[in-house]
Amino acid sequence: MNTIRLCWRVALDAFYRFNADDGWAIASHIALSVLMSMFPFLILVTALAAFIGSQNLADEVAGLIVAAWPPEVSGGIAGEIHKVLTTARGDILTIGAVFAVYFASSGIESLRIGLNRAYGLSETRPWWLLRLESVGYVLIAAIGLLALAFLVVLGPLVFRAALGYLDWLEPLESHYNIARFSAATFVLTVALLILHMWLPAGRRHIEEVWPGIVATLALWLTCGFVFGRYLADFSYTYVTYYAGLASAMVALVFLYFIAWIFIYGGELNAAIAREREIRREMRNRVT
Repeated sequence: MNTIRLCWRVALDAFYRFNADDGWAIASHIALSVLMSMFPFLILVTALAAFIGSQNLADEVAGLIVAAWPPEVSGGIAGEIHKVLTTARGDILTIGAVFAVYFASSGIESLRIGLNRAYGLSETRPWWLLRLESVGYVLIAAIGLLALAFLVVLGPLVFRAALGYLDWLEPLESHYNIARFSAATFVLTVALLILHMWLPAGRRHIEEVWPGIVATLALWLTCGFVFGRYLADFSYTYVTYYAGLASAMVALVFLYFIAWIFIYGGELNAAIAREREIRREMRNRVT
């Protein structure tokens, strides 16, 4: 019972701090920034994929990015993503890629603002250094996703070759979509670890950030299921209100929910740190 009360107190403290830190407004900023950064990022990925001679990898990267989204959300912008992937060309890997990287890095900057506010930190580094760091994150993410996409594409080929020698693997052939979802979950987990540990000011150890990351993943899964069910039954409301902008608004609202959960994960880590500090001070007074 004491553990339940402690968890409830910490979760409530994180929520109160989330309100006090303008979490709702920052979540709106993150959602819009991420949506605006997604397409420049995909343009960069497409250019890199074309540069190495494998355009299909860009499609696979796009699939990995939205694999964890509810189909009711990802299906609405799938057509626009496909247009970006099919119209971008390899010769973009010049001046256009520079602009794509810069605009994509704005999404990283919005995440930095949210986490700094959640952890109660202030940046002392110059703005240009922060922007260069964000650009580095974008490039690493693009290359990393391309490498993962290559493994996802290569996986079925290796699996079929292995079937010729290991017949007992045949029942697993139908689980390719599970493998894709697992790859997307792996990407999200690694990304959250990197963002919480190194993106805000200062540095944190993994034991300081894993509770918020676990809570974020659990709440994202719940949010995706609930929002997906809502859209399955009431998607006509967005069409009625926003007409041709319905798919973009659905994606924006979904990203807004994802963003406030992301910030709350940081607030939860900060609340746990405060609780630990209070308990440490109480022990010191007793001794």
